[in-house]
Amino acid sequence: MKQFGSNPSEDDLKRYAQSPQWKDGRFCNLEKTDMSINPLTGLTLLYQQVFQARERRPDKPLPILPIKVDEFMADGPTANMVWYGHSVLLMRMAGQTILIDPMLGEDASPIAPFKTSRFSENTLDLIDHLPPLDAVVLTHDHYDHLDLDSMKKVIARSPRFFVSLGIGRHLKAWGVPDKDIHEFDWWDTAELGDITITSTPTRHFSGRGLRDRAKSLWGGWAFRSDDEHIWFSGDGGYGNHFQEVGGRLGPFDFAIMECGQYSEHWEPVHLFPEQSIQAAKDAQAQSAMPVHWGGFSLAPHPWKDPIERFVAAAEKADLPIITPTLGEVFTYDSPKVNRWWEAFK
Repeated sequence: MKQFGSNPSEDDLKRYAQSPQWKDGRFCNLEKTDMSINPLTGLTLLYQQVFQARERRPDKPLPILPIKVDEFMADGPTANMVWYGHSVLLMRMAGQTILIDPMLGEDASPIAPFKTSRFSENTLDLIDHLPPLDAVVLTHDHYDHLDLDSMKKVIARSPRFFVSLGIGRHLKAWGVPDKDIHEFDWWDTAELGDITITSTPTRHFSGRGLRDRAKSLWGGWAFRSDDEHIWFSGDGGYGNHFQEVGGRLGPFDFAIMECGQYSEHWEPVHLFPEQSIQAAKDAQAQSAMPVHWGGFSLAPHPWKDPIERFVAAAEKADLPIITPTLGEVFTYDSPKVNRWWEAFK
């Protein structure tokens, strides 16, 4: 199945084994992370996902504004950004156009028996209207961050790919030339024009099938230019690594924080909203915004729960935040809370 991507080859495994994160035949987190779920809990979660959908989806499709390309491409003192729901972020920084986790497909569970449909419609068409891309950045290989339908359109634009170690094999299987793929271990760096890009650790996992669990790495990304410093947290639960990121790379002008698709059953690998705010402060972020919500329902909480709790926690912690409308061109230099989600049930 092409959607799957590719299992690692023997040569891939030998290369991965050179990573400090590789132990006993798989990539590991910095902290002990137990993700085991007993069969009864698993059945309960499946039942909730399929049959208890009340308040887990908006009452009507979430509209996405068409991109204002001229406004987005106008270079200014701070980066221009557009958020498309879930973790898809388009960023114009230091003369470079970067697309992060461009999963704009309609289904976050394309190989599962039950569809996980997007809150917005016709999102694949958005890729056709994006400006030329200098780079695509991928945090990890889960289907809600990396899907074939989106990648077909993105690959046709011939960008460079900056990806966590191991994701390159999927891109190669889909036709991306080796020369355009740059794989990163945690703390590895590379240059994109005047931007230094650094992979940062997260507490998560990876895999697209039954046999490739933890056979590619997961991570966040720091972007530094002479004028600004931005951090994309990536998926992952709370841990000491946030303070390490802040100590080694902070402070950050702005942090894009995972916030959504959490459950008490998998707390080690996803942030609750209050933890998301604390993680931003640990990493020395001066302001923040939440992502990993507003796109799909992948956990048994109401769809508005992440943003409402994030806003409340930010106010309590006195952390400036921004909550942009889907498709809006925004900058982080004037943080504000736009409660656009209140127009939906």
